[in-house]
Amino acid sequence: MLTNKNILLGVCGSIASYKSASLTRLLIKAGANVKIVMTSDACNFITPLTLSTLSKNLVLTEYFDPKTGNWNNHVELGLWADIFIIAPATANTLAKFANGICDNLLAAVYLSAKCPVYLAPAMDLDMWKHPATQKNINSLISNGNFIINPAYGELASGLTGDGRMAEPEEIIELISQELKKKLPLAGKKALVTAGPTYEAIDPVRFIGNHSSGKMGYAIAEELSALGANVTLISGPSALKLVDKNIIRIDVTSAKEMLEASVSNFPGTDISILSAAVADYRPKEVSTLKIKKDSPAFELELVKTSDILTTLGQKKKAGQILVGFALETDNEVANAIKKLEKKNLDFIVLNSLSDEGGAFKNDNNKITIIDRDHHKENFDLKPKNEVAIDICKKILDLLK
Repeated sequence: MLTNKNILLGVCGSIASYKSASLTRLLIKAGANVKIVMTSDACNFITPLTLSTLSKNLVLTEYFDPKTGNWNNHVELGLWADIFIIAPATANTLAKFANGICDNLLAAVYLSAKCPVYLAPAMDLDMWKHPATQKNINSLISNGNFIINPAYGELASGLTGDGRMAEPEEIIELISQELKKKLPLAGKKALVTAGPTYEAIDPVRFIGNHSSGKMGYAIAEELSALGANVTLISGPSALKLVDKNIIRIDVTSAKEMLEASVSNFPGTDISILSAAVADYRPKEVSTLKIKKDSPAFELELVKTSDILTTLGQKKKAGQILVGFALETDNEVANAIKKLEKKNLDFIVLNSLSDEGGAFKNDNNKITIIDRDHHKENFDLKPKNEVAIDICKKILDLLK
């Protein structure tokens, strides 16, 4: 959620400023670009060198750099930032921000900022509860700022009550959730299937395929990045999810994937079934390892239940259902047949004749065919970019 975001962190003079180091580290770990502005009082609690090392940027404290004589342009800083966080925010700084007092670099940057501003107050309980502070808080909220309320606990004064700065993890989570609300798929539920299925022959052997799950995982990540609440049903795969907000359900067989899909499908707004599900399974599964005693071995296969067809029959108005077709001949005709038979909104066609795409590869080349049989061809590209193309089609349908 914070990847490649430009985040400006303001640090004020408070014992809680030690938490700014952890906050900086978490922001960098989340993929953000971080610049830091400190008040002169903050330098008494944590050194600029510490925060500069963690943020990988020079920390600014004054309008003018005493060593170089250069001017630290508060306007450029305010325009650079996508998000401005002041943590800790002292009663003094809150009062300045609320009343437009501009007597230090941090206040000047605040008055120049065009981006969302998040304030994490930290002070003693009586200071927090004081009518003047609460008046300033209300003024800041009315001006469009976000207040991250302080927590209850033991304070530096020895008293116990409200005033502790929120923990860095809580700040990251709150900001991420606020950002998510503004995304195009916010509030939408999405279901994605990915990877192969393994159909047991005996305890050590199975029927499977070469699917890695990379395409489905990329789709799940992109849907989540667009704000959707995503459930990923994954066949056997060594892949790991980057986005920890995605709910992952691991299954092995086509039967298990069907059950998980049917269970999660009601109430889902978007379902994209990219898994390479086995069409057949052994009729009988041996409970013991089959020995190589005879020169020939016959295996009777029976059809598995079709997950796409099952969901297509259960699909309600407003639900979007997308399937994949991997074809070797008569690609478009076979894909259209599958699109219509399974009640899909569009189908993503792969062809094994396209070099460098499909199973196990990091790239893919697709054709999207919609209900009107309109075809849109895409060039060979990384699967995360293919996921973006597929999700753009979802957004167009929702519009």
